Amino acid sequence: MAEYMRLRQICLVAPHLEPVISDIAGIMGLSVCYRDGNVAKYGLENALLPVDTILLEVVAPTQGGTAAGRFLDKTGNRGGYMAIFCCEDPDARGARANAMGVRTANVITHAPYHGVQLHPRDCRAAFIEFNHTDGSDDVLGTYPPAGPDWQKHIRKDTTLAFTEVQMQSPDPQGLAEHWGKIVGVAATKDADGPLLKLPNATFRFVKGPMDLMTGLTFRVNDAAKVRDAAKARGCKVEADGFDLCGVRFKLAA
Repeated sequence: MAEYMRLRQICLVAPHLEPVISDIAGIMGLSVCYRDGNVAKYGLENALLPVDTILLEVVAPTQGGTAAGRFLDKTGNRGGYMAIFCCEDPDARGARANAMGVRTANVITHAPYHGVQLHPRDCRAAFIEFNHTDGSDDVLGTYPPAGPDWQKHIRKDTTLAFTEVQMQSPDPQGLAEHWGKIVGVAATKDADGPLLKLPNATFRFVKGPMDLMTGLTFRVNDAAKVRDAAKARGCKVEADGFDLCGVRFKLAA
């Protein structure tokens, strides 16, 4: 099978699912496609919302002592939790990461899905997961973590696409190169700094006090309308977007 690498899913973590899920759905015009009972064994609950063919997930701890809870404590309830990539061979990708000194944290198999999660301390900033679903390399095909009919929940009245992830670091270039080596995408630069360009999304790296996923950019039909909806729900709103679930939701035309 030919090598490929696409962003499949971004996972945020919140102290509680509500009102975060209702706020995201209401502000961005998105629909929850699935709540995965398999995460309960990790002391979590979740909900997923499709943004075109990329999934946005929010997880929340349901008990003490979870990795997600420790992440919230470490970051002060800020930042994205996981970047999930679909590829041709998660085990081979994980082995390459292991050879770099990036440990495997967890392996998940729910046939036809198979995922390899890498340790966030070694990845820096967030978990990285590689996964593959047998028999479905179609971006609109089967994807068990999003439920049996996630495609039917795609909404484009308000939000058209998910386009960019912002990562901050005291050393943006170093973090970009590190993630690039793990993911297998060469770090490049534009006028705004280092980035990784995947076929369906871009990871941009900016200066900040700690390694953290801090922003998500969405292409929307009417940015002013989305900002008004965010303000009505009590979010901090600025010209480029609004803050919710510990990250900046940036809005682009």
